[in-house]
Amino acid sequence: MMANSALSAQRRKLRSRRKVRSVAGERPRLSVFRSSKHIYAQIIDDASGTTLAAASSSNLKSGTKSDTAAAVGKALAEAAAAKGVKQVVFDRGAYKYHGRIKALADAAREGGLDF
Repeated sequence: MMANSALSAQRRKLRSRRKVRSVAGERPRLSVFRSSKHIYAQIIDDASGTTLAAASSSNLKSGTKSDTAAAVGKALAEAAAAKGVKQVVFDRGAYKYHGRIKALADAAREGGLDF
């Protein structure tokens, strides 16, 4: 049996994913994973099941966690532009749109991704 916090996170993730899929249409999905030390983001084409672009903070060391998340968002936007991806749908998973998740999203938007 799951703890209440884990159950709440699972429900939040499924609710978020359901909304993402209904809005997505033909757009690829920008998926985010946040650990205690690092943040990972990838752009996934769900129709073919392939990863189009990815970036992580595992090789970046630049200040605070939010600064590192912003650097990952910028790197992901550059990688997506190289592949010709302009529009995505943002999948925050079970994470609240706050802090590192928001910093990554804002930097990706500044880098040219539209979502």
